[in-house]
Amino acid sequence: MNAHIAPHITIGAVARRAGVGIDTIRYYEREGLLPEPQRRASGYRDYAPDVVERLRFIRRAKDLGFTLEEIRELLALSTDRERGVKTVKQRAEARLGEVEQRIHELQRMKRGLKQLIEACPGHGALEHCPILRALGGEETP
Repeated sequence: MNAHIAPHITIGAVARRAGVGIDTIRYYEREGLLPEPQRRASGYRDYAPDVVERLRFIRRAKDLGFTLEEIRELLALSTDRERGVKTVKQRAEARLGEVEQRIHELQRMKRGLKQLIEACPGHGALEHCPILRALGGEETP
């Protein structure tokens, strides 16, 4: 019985299927997030089809704010049957905490900007502009 072996694909095909650029693939290879591909006799990279799923994983993790180092750890944990799920959940909880902290900081910045905008009449002498005075270190009225 002949086992079906999935054909390898070019870097361009991988990029299209994963929705990333070719330079991104090369960068992830240099960073160790993707295994080094086999090379054809011509020197072109020859990728296994599972690289597309790995790239999608990386892209989705980046979209959630994970750093490349954290993604590297998540990829390693994705094969760790003993501590994988628990540790992945802990990493996701930590990321959520950081996102919530960033949201809090952005809300504070939003309130400050709104106050400055409301205090500024939008006309008059520059030296009396509450926004410029606040940015220059003076208190707003």
